Amino acid sequence: MASHLPDHFKCPISLEIMSDPVILSSGHTFDRPSIQRWLDEGHRTCPITKLPLPANPTLIPNHALRSLISTYTLLPPLHQIISQPETLISILKSSSSSSDSKIDSLRQLARLSKRDANFRRRLVDSGAVSAVLFCLDSSSGETKLQEKALSVLLNLSLDDDSKIGLVAEGAIDRVVAFLLREASSDCCALAATIITSLAVVEVNKATIGAFPGAIEALVGILKDGKGRERKEAATALYALCCFCDNRKRAVDCGAVPILMRSVECGLERGVEVIGVLAKCKEGREHLESYGGCVKILVHVLRNGSSRGIQYALLALTSLCFHSKEMLLVTLQEGVLDICLGLVDDDNEKVRRNSSNLIRVLQSDGNHRMY
Repeated sequence: MASHLPDHFKCPISLEIMSDPVILSSGHTFDRPSIQRWLDEGHRTCPITKLPLPANPTLIPNHALRSLISTYTLLPPLHQIISQPETLISILKSSSSSSDSKIDSLRQLARLSKRDANFRRRLVDSGAVSAVLFCLDSSSGETKLQEKALSVLLNLSLDDDSKIGLVAEGAIDRVVAFLLREASSDCCALAATIITSLAVVEVNKATIGAFPGAIEALVGILKDGKGRERKEAATALYALCCFCDNRKRAVDCGAVPILMRSVECGLERGVEVIGVLAKCKEGREHLESYGGCVKILVHVLRNGSSRGIQYALLALTSLCFHSKEMLLVTLQEGVLDICLGLVDDDNEKVRRNSSNLIRVLQSDGNHRMY
């Protein structure tokens, strides 16, 4: 057993798995019988650092490590975990389980469920969703536990059959709560990614979009978040705004100016959301009122990736089709020549969108004014 467990589970003196780990004043952990024997022999130095110890050294129980060792030694073999995951789930559900034991259980569940669809279905059928949500509810201030629980929740959301069930069990409530409060950057990114995954199902787009604070929270992360969490928030917002009713909600939350500033700062994924928001009247109105909107989109046309160009073209087409003023500004920025150079692009969607914009720009002013 000992050879299969992490080295830090072993006592530096006996080299055996510790049954009663204690911390010496030097900061190192030993098994109580071993370090007590060392001290009883008259030694007053740390066995590792050789630094002097007090005359009467205090041995502080290392409860976290003891709990972690207990969890490891009690866990069944890997093949048994896969066929009978109830052992790990029961640890998550128990209010008496330590944080370390829950973290270790979640770590194993996350690893095993990442690529095994059959195991994910078995977890869902065994009540894993409610167990993970229970961990999130009782994890205040425990960032590591929160991250592992969200990772498992993300894995469980990968299968279409589970997406609606996760929402029904209250996953959105917990996920949005993480987006709204000052959670860690990794937790926010995971929470946003879960929303993206759940929003693959059309009915979930409507449910999540209508959930109080969901879209507002994503917009808030776009405004105040950092690298990865902002990117994941933009992706989630795009997924939700593919459902038309959510576009006005995003606009009402102030998404347009925040997205435009994000694009200016290099978050190209924001262009994808802009392209979708430009399909609704409210989105176009906010884009038109944002100074330099066309210049920003033209910059993407000149310097962006194929996907960024695709959505910049989409946004400009919507703006120009509905507003003669925006059409004139777009022409002044030389977009027609840019589009003519894109009609032979390798990307089929870029070719199609550039052709659509060319038709609008070359039209005889037959524009719908709303």
